[in-house]
Amino acid sequence: MAKRNTPRRARSRKQRPRGGGTQAGEAAATPVKAPAQARPRSRERAAGASGNERPQAPWHPWPLSELLILVGAIGTIVGVSRLKHGGVANAGPVLVAGIAAVAIGTLEVTLREHLSGYRAHTLLLALIPAIVLHTVVIVGLSAFIAVPRWVNIPVLALDGALFAFLYKLLRARFLDARRERLYGVAR
Repeated sequence: MAKRNTPRRARSRKQRPRGGGTQAGEAAATPVKAPAQARPRSRERAAGASGNERPQAPWHPWPLSELLILVGAIGTIVGVSRLKHGGVANAGPVLVAGIAAVAIGTLEVTLREHLSGYRAHTLLLALIPAIVLHTVVIVGLSAFIAVPRWVNIPVLALDGALFAFLYKLLRARFLDARRERLYGVAR
């Protein structure tokens, strides 16, 4: 029985002579072709001339998105600590502002990376509008009536349709941007 957890050893291949001619005492060998240009591996392609550089923000020297995420994280921590000690009335605005700042900073970075073809964030970018739509519909309805739980089912169907549409659209956009970024080929 073969051992399954041991790594396999690579097989060695017999090296062919590099020269195209024959040496004395050898039979006439077929000439060795010059190696064709091999297709670069996926990591080598990704690390191409412009493939490895993160897209820069319009305000490049200043890391505004990262600072927004940091300030939002600090605000969220302060809001949660106030929530434990002072209740919702004391912590609500700080907590909401902190979460919103983190969400805006994260959304900006992911959208910039996605649209430039640097890294795919398709799932996140398609899910956020679906979550916002669901929240707005349920909160909007609850402002006027007491919303029963069964209302979530048709709203979830609407969320799923929106998510599927945005996923397909964003994925196609990313693949076009990636192709243009790596190969300089626009469709």
